Amino acid sequence: MFVLSKLFGLLSSPANLLFLLLALLCLLGFTRWKAWQRPLLLALVGGLAIVAAVPWQAILVQPLENRFPGPSSLPQRVDGVIVLGGALDPVVSAARDQVAANGAVERVNALIWLGRHYPKARLVFSGGSGSVTTPDKKEAPVARRYLNELGFDTSGIVFEDQSRNTRENAVYTKQLMAPKNGEVWLLVTSAMHMPRSMGAFAAVDWPVIAYPVDYLTTGEGGGFAFDLGSAFSNIGNGLHEWLGLLYYRMRGWTHAMFPGP
Repeated sequence: MFVLSKLFGLLSSPANLLFLLLALLCLLGFTRWKAWQRPLLLALVGGLAIVAAVPWQAILVQPLENRFPGPSSLPQRVDGVIVLGGALDPVVSAARDQVAANGAVERVNALIWLGRHYPKARLVFSGGSGSVTTPDKKEAPVARRYLNELGFDTSGIVFEDQSRNTRENAVYTKQLMAPKNGEVWLLVTSAMHMPRSMGAFAAVDWPVIAYPVDYLTTGEGGGFAFDLGSAFSNIGNGLHEWLGLLYYRMRGWTHAMFPGP
């Protein structure tokens, strides 16, 4: 199922779907239905123009990011902080022998800030490998190196390196940390990823407080912008999470299609 979920993710990419459609239109010219090639190509161009003009960021991404607002004020006491992986590239890091981070690096930076703000809190970074082809390249060791290079003491941090997805983040981290009733835990991940993450942790009976970072939207809607590249990016990012929520609900890994506060 893990491999199938990754293959489905590739097929749901707008750029990959566009390639498949263009390939099918090319093949159509060699069949008895070749007369349909030109009108279908014109329809595809028109469809792409519409896609480029629609504010997909406001439609697909913003509802996800607005679902769990960050706490208006931090709790006085925090017993633990959970940071989910997805901010560092273990494959590139290994190949280049230096830490390679992506746009979600705020996740790890938040661990530093929260660790200093709550010096008695237990800290855990949860991130193994989500790759089918390089399962031995894991994110947790890269996170340890990144934090060490920034001068942050990692001796008290637990690095969970077996999880391959958000469901396993919740399951394996709970096994490692064994949270007690009444403890206050913060969950740090990208704002767009927070609904699925909160749902996954609720499904393993671990109540946590959302601490979203790595915002992509302002939260106030979006206007007209004719930009196909940006549209594809927003559609890809948004669909990944919405389809992930659907898949998690179907598997029973969340208790709701769109988990909320």
